[in-house]
Amino acid sequence: MSHRSRRTSESQYEYRTLRFDRGTSRADARRALTEQAEYGRWELHRTVLYVGGERRVQLRRRIIRVQSTL
Repeated sequence: MSHRSRRTSESQYEYRTLRFDRGTSRADARRALTEQAEYGRWELHRTVLYVGGERRVQLRRRIIRVQSTL
């Protein structure tokens, strides 16, 4: 499993891509996605399954901007 993060300035979301190779079990992939969702507040955005068995999952989370109250 590997991941990569990016932020887009025009949207209000931050994106992270996780890559699972063919040998990753469904239970391991589910465990990794559950951890990201529970502790990192990520939500599932897109899943792509490639011919060789590689699966790429794109997660997103809302960017929270804090406004100064002073």
